[in-house]
Amino acid sequence: MPLLNNLKEHRARIGVNQAELGKMAGVSRQTISLIERGDYSPSVTLALKLAKILGCSVEEIFTYYEGEEDNEE
Repeated sequence: MPLLNNLKEHRARIGVNQAELGKMAGVSRQTISLIERGDYSPSVTLALKLAKILGCSVEEIFTYYEGEEDNEE
């Protein structure tokens, strides 16, 4: 899971549930849930849209983690 996130914390900060955030971003509640669980990496467009909605930068929500398995050649 190389893409870590704290989307749930940012969502809670603005007081919206998954369905509401999904509606604001033009995606389903399930998509927000998958992102929060780390089971889905959003497109760059969706990541930027979420950051704008949440009033922060993409880097404040998402962190790319390069583990040893990602460095194999």
